[in-house]
Amino acid sequence: MATGMIVKALSGFYYVQTEDGIFQCRGRGNFRKRQIKPLVGDEVEFEAENRTDGYILDVFERKNELIRPPIANVDQALLVFSALEPDFSPLLLDRFLVHIEANGLEAIIIISKVDLLGSSIPIDILKYKEQYEKIGYTVLLTSTLQKDGIDQIIPYLDGKVSVVAGQSGVGKSSLLNSLKPELNIETNEISSHLGRGKHTTRHVELLRIGNGLVADTPGFSSLDFIDLETEDLSGCFPEMERLSADCKFRGCTHTSEPKCAVKAALEKEEIGESRMKHYLQFLEEIKNQKRRYD
Repeated sequence: MATGMIVKALSGFYYVQTEDGIFQCRGRGNFRKRQIKPLVGDEVEFEAENRTDGYILDVFERKNELIRPPIANVDQALLVFSALEPDFSPLLLDRFLVHIEANGLEAIIIISKVDLLGSSIPIDILKYKEQYEKIGYTVLLTSTLQKDGIDQIIPYLDGKVSVVAGQSGVGKSSLLNSLKPELNIETNEISSHLGRGKHTTRHVELLRIGNGLVADTPGFSSLDFIDLETEDLSGCFPEMERLSADCKFRGCTHTSEPKCAVKAALEKEEIGESRMKHYLQFLEEIKNQKRRYD
């Protein structure tokens, strides 16, 4: 028996990466009865007589699991947002960050196309960069994701399993192509490779890039908060999570409660006004969703 990581799943076969190479395996017959579905990213135990005739015996416990793309044990998300065309959207970025935090992932924020802004970067982009770095996120400013951007990104992939996500139309496919040119992902609006529309069953594969692994399909296409409770939301805002212990009331929602440490920090401008605004907007959205389902 041996152990390895599933790096591709296709047509009932699982391709398991080990130090000795890749082994093509099938799942055990009782997996379906036990409601076990191996995923790309899973660490597994398997046995194989040769490279193409193996069986997965066990799937080890996952630290997380994403639905889109269907992948497990992800370490981080590369969140790609453009400075222009389309304009940078802090609201959408915060929405993505909530999902990243809820899934226990790290986030690398990539603001692309800064070269389209002219000779100097606008002050608002620099302010957002400073704000998110103060929270604790890594923020990279890149041009149209050519060599300078790739050189910045590669070191952050080392030893990690990463997915790419972000704003529509910002060049997520271009980023993947730049990281791995042989991918040749289509960058038009309708792309069978990206698994849109009728092609949503397309397989996912982890690609070796630098010293890390990157999913070849952009993730987080669904950004609703159905699985998030109101009391969990502030935990997805790291700067609020750090202050929550100082609030007078346990489970403080940082709205109308007295002696709220988060509201006090907002008044001192220690928390970004846009972040608080988006938090309150998401909180109301979650409440409305719960009312509809109840």
